[in-house]
Amino acid sequence: MSLLANLNPEQLAAVTLPNQSALILAGAGSGKTRVLTTRIAWLIQTGNVSPAGVLAVTFTNKAAKEMLTRISAMLPIPTRGMWVGTFHGLCNRLLRAHFRDAGLPQLFQILDSADQLSLVKRVLKSMNVDEDRFPPKQVQHYINANKEEGRRASEAEAYDEFSRRHAEIYAAYDEQCQREGVVDFAELLLRSFELLSKNEILREHYQGRFRHILVDEFQDTNRLQYRWLKLLTRPGSVIFAVGDDDQSIYAFRGANVGNMADFERDFKVENVIRLEQNYRSHGNILDAANALISHNRKRLGKNLWTAAGHGEPLRVYEAQTDGYEAHWLAEEVEALHRDGIARREIGVLYRSNAQSRILEHALFSAGIPYRVYGGLRFFERMEVKHALAYLRLIASSEDDSAFLRVVNFPLRGIGARSLEALQDAARAGDTSLYKAVPQLGGKAGNSLGAFVAMIEGLRKETGGLALPEIVAHMLAKSGLLAYFQAEKDGADRLENLQELVNATALFVQEEDGQQDLAAFLAHAALEAGEHQAGEGSDALQLMTVHSAKGLEFQAVFLTGLEEGLFPHEQSRNEDDGLEEERRLMYVAITRARARLYLSFAQNRMLHGQTRYNVASRFLDEIPAGLVKWLTPRLGAQPLPEAVLPSARDAAMPRSQPRATQMGWRIGQNVVHAKFGQGVIVDTEGQGPDARLQINFGHQGMKWLALEYAKLSAA
Repeated sequence: MSLLANLNPEQLAAVTLPNQSALILAGAGSGKTRVLTTRIAWLIQTGNVSPAGVLAVTFTNKAAKEMLTRISAMLPIPTRGMWVGTFHGLCNRLLRAHFRDAGLPQLFQILDSADQLSLVKRVLKSMNVDEDRFPPKQVQHYINANKEEGRRASEAEAYDEFSRRHAEIYAAYDEQCQREGVVDFAELLLRSFELLSKNEILREHYQGRFRHILVDEFQDTNRLQYRWLKLLTRPGSVIFAVGDDDQSIYAFRGANVGNMADFERDFKVENVIRLEQNYRSHGNILDAANALISHNRKRLGKNLWTAAGHGEPLRVYEAQTDGYEAHWLAEEVEALHRDGIARREIGVLYRSNAQSRILEHALFSAGIPYRVYGGLRFFERMEVKHALAYLRLIASSEDDSAFLRVVNFPLRGIGARSLEALQDAARAGDTSLYKAVPQLGGKAGNSLGAFVAMIEGLRKETGGLALPEIVAHMLAKSGLLAYFQAEKDGADRLENLQELVNATALFVQEEDGQQDLAAFLAHAALEAGEHQAGEGSDALQLMTVHSAKGLEFQAVFLTGLEEGLFPHEQSRNEDDGLEEERRLMYVAITRARARLYLSFAQNRMLHGQTRYNVASRFLDEIPAGLVKWLTPRLGAQPLPEAVLPSARDAAMPRSQPRATQMGWRIGQNVVHAKFGQGVIVDTEGQGPDARLQINFGHQGMKWLALEYAKLSAA
């Protein structure tokens, strides 16, 4: 049959499995979508099931559309009515069909994330809840997290006044949603789960209808999604679960990789097929990925291979600073482009969003077009634009756009009516909003007056300060740092704000000590206004590793491979955090088809401070025979004096790195008999009291007495 043509033996075995539940461990680039869609077509063509008897679930609308397109290309059948879609899409369809049983109006509306947050705010206001104690975004996260675990407000944990109040808000929110006839995304799944749980007739109908259930990206399912799937099965039902435990990287969203092991046990799965032949990457890239992921203990196990040959070795570059790393990357990208590789075929990956800023700056300076995939460029990010608006007001009280952007951010109780009155007063007096504030009285005048007083205070306090210090002071005094520190998901935004301090430091250095705030704001506006390439143009692709899942490139640059950055420092405090970071690294490596660059810097500006780093442990987990070093091992040499400065250094006269009387200095790599290789990050004391603070990477940060440490140069 032509349907089965060109399948490899493992793919063929998966597609033609008998009617028993099976787990398909599909490695990166192994053709899992082809297997999934061909399985559906084969089941229908051979009469095992009708199109109406198939339920196929995936995680994105794009993937669902691709599945339907492939099925219709293989079989001359209408696919429009087939139950192929995302969890949320299929649950919506189920609830629309049985809205009365679900207790919903026929034309119920779905709230997106922004609409849900707005409703949460209205509920908090109606309950007279203090938003400082119960920030709306945290309440939203609390509600969604409980729903994704299958818990209603009456079942939520309530062990003290704080948690009881959260549960009360959750209950009031649910009542308001019911009153308005709206559901949020988490409610779609929970409501359909409850519908099937409580309605036996309906449950048995769908159990009888969907004889074959196929699930894509099974490793990304959460607990409630797995329970929903189980509800749709009965003895004789067949689940065909396709996934890769080595690519489970969404634990922060509730994904539970343990569902794969639970599935094997719950359904007594006898058929576990491993799709290990990779059609994307060359052999050295796959061997590196296999070696790396073998260090994870909790995995089902597989080994990727290819018939395409070994290919090139992985290239490793060690830079002195993050600035040099970015400059090297820009030059290498252009060299690849001159050799015939389209820029759109080159991916630049990093662990966290804030890392893009130094890369964007180097690309902008080199005139290389780029796009930030799945996100905004640095100067376009909401929190950065807020910070720049405060700086613009410090520089000029005439800037009405900046005034309107931050006058009520963070919240100061300044509403639309107050701003309308202020705008009327400004128009009448032919002056700026800022200067019109004294014309308003009452509560509005007091609130606006306090804001203006804060800006005046910032202007006075930052007079004479170095540019990086102006930004740091503004972030603290404006309330921006405190606001995002209190946010449940504010970590990325905080990193971006601290990165803004680094941006000013680099500006000062590149402009020969220029400390003018207006000049920096003009520079930021120029970088924000140019170089984001248009759709469809040949542009370099920048993205976080999480955003890169499912993509592939001819060449990949994986940057910032340093302990504390990748693996991320937070992984030390999380259960299985390091294993998830390693899976993330595995995903990054397997995005590359032919060429892979791995780079790291000896020191990096991070969170507004210079950090001295050791290379990521993940580099040590890749066999030496697979890599080619593009630089001498700089760790074996003292750092040169001419390195890019930190924010503090850029603002002050340059000085040599501090050294002890024995010649050790900050930034130098050393070896200790017990702790291994590390880098000196600080020194204190003299003579017999001299001590060194050393970052030993895996072993953490240590203070050692120099007299007894017995260190040697790396």
